Amino acid sequence: MTAVRASTPKVSVIVPHYHDLDGLALCLASLGRQTYPKDRFEVIVADNASPEGASAVEAVIAERAHLVVVPEKGAGPARNGGVAAASGEVLAFIDSDCVAEPAWIEEGVRSLQSFDFVGGRIRVLVADPAQLTPAEAFERVFAFNNRAYVERQHFTVTANLFCPRTLFDRAGGFKTGVSEDVEWSRRAQATGFSLGYAPLAVVGHPARRSWAELVGKWKRINAETWGLSAGEPARRLRWLAWTLLLPASAVVHTAKVLASPDLNSASQRLAAISVLFRLRFWRFGDSLRLLFSGA
Repeated sequence: MTAVRASTPKVSVIVPHYHDLDGLALCLASLGRQTYPKDRFEVIVADNASPEGASAVEAVIAERAHLVVVPEKGAGPARNGGVAAASGEVLAFIDSDCVAEPAWIEEGVRSLQSFDFVGGRIRVLVADPAQLTPAEAFERVFAFNNRAYVERQHFTVTANLFCPRTLFDRAGGFKTGVSEDVEWSRRAQATGFSLGYAPLAVVGHPARRSWAELVGKWKRINAETWGLSAGEPARRLRWLAWTLLLPASAVVHTAKVLASPDLNSASQRLAAISVLFRLRFWRFGDSLRLLFSGA
């Protein structure tokens, strides 16, 4: 076990960024409000060669972080590039479109006294809870259940991850072309490290607002998850079984929508249910495409 013993170890916050200056500004503002001692953490923005250019990113940073430009495309390489420039004993990963609650670093570090690495809670953010788009209504119910990911599926999303630097060095960096959070979390556990959930280490992540954004998200997730099964016939059989269950899962999960405290009206629930069925059937078709194309 690689428990963090010091009460205030130095923390390096790694923020991968690409082409979202407004989101980055909000993220950095939230990191400036942390309760953790200001002299005990640094923020590293690992920019993935955004089209705006490094000078525009520097202008948004405004001395609130160190900038590292990582030309290799992908969030995984960007995070790895940020880690290479980090000097902290603890690494804290957050996405550039996320907003950290004030005690995020403090609670994440505290949780490392109980587990080797942890994933924190993720709240789904919307502009107006009373006026949700159908995609937002769906995401309010189903997106970013990191507790379930940690406790049932044994991985944490990289939008809210804490680990000691020594653990990261032993487990190795993030890969590309696969679900990097799943692959890295399971690789770290296979190395002998324990994963836990940190409910008080909270970040907010904006909901997808449109059908196109949802499809873009799930097209990427499907491709990356499929990549994890490369060369493993047993996993590909499980993929087929999971795919065949997708349409029926929409019926089962309708109850979750109806009972959700995150929706405020019947119209929001109906909108979420319509997206649920539409998206599960879309995923069913896309998963079959991957299976039979051998991509």
